[in-house]
Amino acid sequence: MTARSLLPVVGIARSTYHYQLKSMKRPDKDAPLLELVREAFENSERRYGYKRIHLELKSMGVRVSAKRIMRLMTSHGLVPLFKSAKRYSSYKGELTKAPKNLVNRDFHAERPNMLWVTDLTEFSIPAGKAYLSPVIDCYDGMPVAWTIGTSPNAELANGMLTDACSTLKDGEKPIIHSD
Repeated sequence: MTARSLLPVVGIARSTYHYQLKSMKRPDKDAPLLELVREAFENSERRYGYKRIHLELKSMGVRVSAKRIMRLMTSHGLVPLFKSAKRYSSYKGELTKAPKNLVNRDFHAERPNMLWVTDLTEFSIPAGKAYLSPVIDCYDGMPVAWTIGTSPNAELANGMLTDACSTLKDGEKPIIHSD
């Protein structure tokens, strides 16, 4: 069987077949770059990833994109021996279980001091940033209390809650909703 008789069976055009034959004979355009990447990788004792290799080549005067280096390294199995160290984060996860959502997006109240909503809003002003922390009564939409500060901290939120709770009468226990 010849290639000419197989091409219709496989569903490949004759021109495509000949184009692929020619392209397989062409030299690899990435071969010189791959040698530089391999050399830099080996000099780093197989520790550098594509970003550091990119910086190494850039310092040598080789202008090539980091993505091209990444593709070359992954296609040729040039993987660092150790994964990069994780960045420090002070976040330790949720300390307590989140409270149940008692409101379920129904922000209507039948009487005052039954349902309050609160949030923190940032404003950009000429002097910098200001933060507003209000409590709104869902009965009439009026603010119960608010605090304004230059930092979105616990003092701002706690001050607002203290002021709002001081307006309550005996026996009133509103649900406070915040996102």
